[in-house]
Amino acid sequence: MAGGPVQGPRWLRLTRSGDTLTGYESGDGQTWTEVSTVTLPGLPETVEIGLFAASSGALWEMAKAFAQATATFDQITLQGANGSWRHDDVGVSLGPDGKTLHHPGGVVESGDKLLVTGGGDIGPATVEGGLRADLMLIGGAVGLILVLVVAVTFDTAEHRRGSIGTGLPAGPHPARLLAAKAVVLGAVAFVTGLVTSGVVVPAGLALLRANQNPIQPITVATELRVIVGYAALTAAAAVLALGLAALVKRHIVAIGLAIALVVVPYLLATAGLVPWLLMITPAAGFAITQSVPTFAHVDVDQSLLGGYYPLPPWAGLTVTCAYAAIALGAAIAVRRGKVPC
Repeated sequence: MAGGPVQGPRWLRLTRSGDTLTGYESGDGQTWTEVSTVTLPGLPETVEIGLFAASSGALWEMAKAFAQATATFDQITLQGANGSWRHDDVGVSLGPDGKTLHHPGGVVESGDKLLVTGGGDIGPATVEGGLRADLMLIGGAVGLILVLVVAVTFDTAEHRRGSIGTGLPAGPHPARLLAAKAVVLGAVAFVTGLVTSGVVVPAGLALLRANQNPIQPITVATELRVIVGYAALTAAAAVLALGLAALVKRHIVAIGLAIALVVVPYLLATAGLVPWLLMITPAAGFAITQSVPTFAHVDVDQSLLGGYYPLPPWAGLTVTCAYAAIALGAAIAVRRGKVPC
């Protein structure tokens, strides 16, 4: 968590109470402001503490630049701790040529001062940190094509049946019938997406671990959100396609619109092209599958493969649901003026 936007020297304090760590900052060393608190279950009684400096790098389309920052720490005091200070060269990586070792940090002792130099981002790793759970659903957009096609034909089939006079009493009102279809279709699509993601995500991660692949850490809650979230996205996409089919009446056009709105933006963003489409199109809902949170101060490749989602998980799903609600609502409004036949 970032501290206050204050220039110049700052006093810093870190305290521990059991499993809880709290960070503070001050301008004079007398009046302290809490920055944030974190609880680390199972934190050992004895832990290492340290000082670091960091600086984000810069990413371009085909290159990455290193950056470094140096911080001076003085008047360092410890309470309830013992041992001697030592420094480690952490985060050594290969330079742009792929051969030369890049040493991002170091420390110089000068009297009671420590001059610490460091580089890199502070936040969850993306590509470098291992494979992510959301990559198990990288083909999820293509899988949705079948769902979109079925959703469109679910409505057009009724048009074909209703085009032949039967001489039977009038059926349900077209608007109510469409609403009922949306409920049934949404439920079936949700279950379909739940079964698919519920198998693919755990099985994919287990297979990767079995083959000694590095995996990004993921909590049970996050994994459940990825699985259930994809199911919700599937349901919303199906209802959207149903609404489009009811509005345009030509299933070929409706299928094309649904794929253009849901699948195409996702594929473009996967390739690192026009990622902002994942903010304004129904494809925004794929944000619900992100398994590593996005931090504004972590510079990452703006593609889905790099772990970049322009919207938070639930905000992205809300965009897709809004599109589905608008399309279905418009279709129901149009059909309210029709007489059952």
